[in-house]
Amino acid sequence: MTATAFTPRIFSGIQPSGGLTLGNYLGALKRFAEKQDEGIETIYCLVDLHAITVWQDPERLRQQTREAAAGFMASGIDPTRSILFNQSQVSAHAELGWILNCVARLGWMNRMTQFKDKAGKNAEQVSLGLYAYPSLMAADILLYHATHVPVGDDQKQHVELTRDIAAKFNHDYGVDFFPMPEPVIEGAATRVMSLRDGTKKMSKSDPSDASRINLTDDADTIAQKIRKARTDAEPLPETLEGLKDRPEARNLVNIYAALSGMTAEAVVGQFAGQGFGAFKPALADLAVAKLSPISTEMTRLMADPGEIDRILGEGADRAEAIARPILDRTLDIVGMVRSRRG
Repeated sequence: MTATAFTPRIFSGIQPSGGLTLGNYLGALKRFAEKQDEGIETIYCLVDLHAITVWQDPERLRQQTREAAAGFMASGIDPTRSILFNQSQVSAHAELGWILNCVARLGWMNRMTQFKDKAGKNAEQVSLGLYAYPSLMAADILLYHATHVPVGDDQKQHVELTRDIAAKFNHDYGVDFFPMPEPVIEGAATRVMSLRDGTKKMSKSDPSDASRINLTDDADTIAQKIRKARTDAEPLPETLEGLKDRPEARNLVNIYAALSGMTAEAVVGQFAGQGFGAFKPALADLAVAKLSPISTEMTRLMADPGEIDRILGEGADRAEAIARPILDRTLDIVGMVRSRRG
């Protein structure tokens, strides 16, 4: 069988289930915007079907979806250069999700560490949707024949599962239809940690607002949170090796590197021997310079929710134009009888 040459295409998404943070910006949005300059088609999705795997207040979910869209655009995602939409407007995600549920094996799903982390000791009480989340994520990716998936390192396992599902589908039906997407993990701060605990990921669900920088924070709040971030009493070392057992210090160095475009090694070299009394103000100034324009632009965009809805609707139409033929071909491969209407 001749291997299919798939058109390079990037797909990635974020749940609109809470406010966007510095972690979302450095780990995803900043990189999403940069990918627009690489000459590859980019598709970015607000995965609201994933959001409801845990209960969401309907009005708040609508608000958060619009806010997330504003955050994408304020961070540099241009909806005329990329496809930007919310998942529920393209029903093919759910349709392909069901087909892939029937391809994925129970043992594969049981190995998903993120489900174990989220379910904890209450696995019997969580939704079936949360358990099947990785299969729907596979559908999100394969529905567009995406070849590259920018993700944080905590999502790499889900992309690997997507490859397993694609390979099994192709094998079972004797086709070379779905590509083997590659996870794209890069950058100095793909995993931004809490400002209060350098061993934990920065999270919008953390009860302490001081643990994170929200993209809606104003300049004063950003600066204050950086200055109050947990650190240690030692000065910055001359090499990264000296940060090995200093998670809070390493986190702040990574954040500076990612915001400035420098390597972490260069940041350490610049501030070697200096204490956090000097480093934190420099980081605060940099963070304010990079993030407060995003906050301002988000506020402007959120003042016109109808325009955000229009942009998401246009993006959904463009996404549908790619997704529907791929889903139709999937249905044909599987053996579904379909009348040709319209």
